[in-house]
Amino acid sequence: MSIIVEKVSKTYGKQFALRDVSFSIEPNEIVGFIGPNGAGKSTMMKIICGYLPPSEGTVKVNGIDVSEAPLKVRETIGYLPENNPLYHEMYVREYLEFVSGMLKIPNRETRITEIIKQTGLEAEKHKKIAALSKGYKQRVGIAQALIHNPSVVILDEPTTGLDPNQILEIRNLISETGKGKTIMLSTHIMQEVEAICSRIIVINKGEIVANDKAGNLKVQTQGSFVTISVEFNAQVDIEKLNKIKGVVKAVNVKGSNYLLQSNVDNDIRPDVFQFAVESNLTVLALQKMEQSLEEVFRELTKK
Repeated sequence: MSIIVEKVSKTYGKQFALRDVSFSIEPNEIVGFIGPNGAGKSTMMKIICGYLPPSEGTVKVNGIDVSEAPLKVRETIGYLPENNPLYHEMYVREYLEFVSGMLKIPNRETRITEIIKQTGLEAEKHKKIAALSKGYKQRVGIAQALIHNPSVVILDEPTTGLDPNQILEIRNLISETGKGKTIMLSTHIMQEVEAICSRIIVINKGEIVANDKAGNLKVQTQGSFVTISVEFNAQVDIEKLNKIKGVVKAVNVKGSNYLLQSNVDNDIRPDVFQFAVESNLTVLALQKMEQSLEEVFRELTKK
């Protein structure tokens, strides 16, 4: 495992920031780490990176105990904090030269040129960081996190404050640059999690409340009913729809569009088609309505 977290707790006085947290992340896996504000996401990430000590429990990165060898662990981790602390008076290339010097990277100039190209900073490399847009500042932050070619990358809210185009650019950058690396990504943008993460860990009030693939979480939280959306070529009497085998409730949305609810273990779509044939109707559209990841998130963190 690239990251192993075992029974980690973090307290500030009598206040728990994390309580008995355990999870693992496999090599080359991209995992979304999500939760409400104040849930403990940033605290957990800082503990993994060795910037905060846990009150209890152990964290290992690439087999190394973070508490025993924090500096050695940091050599293998690329970290982008939420506030992306950059030296704004420095030029882009100058800043990356400074970072690579601290990290004692061999063949520095070659590696800086590579990472500038990899993160799409070629047109901005001679500008001061202060003159860059928020999106390009995030690119610089990601460049410093990747410049020493770490095997594990921790990204805390990398797209906060960006416009939709910038979000898409950074998302694509993470997907591309993350190939062959283990990535732990914290974000409030659920579309981002679904687009690039193979698994999701949900934390709420310092405790892990879910750890699974997005599709599995949707199934687990959908409850005992499932809804399908159907459009016929003409309006239908609601009472007739309610008499279709397996239909628990039928609702007219607009015109000839209807929502049909059934028990989660009962697929009513064949019966809906059979009803349409017998009623001389045409089914123009039929779709199973799935919970969005936002709805899953709210369900898991509403307590």
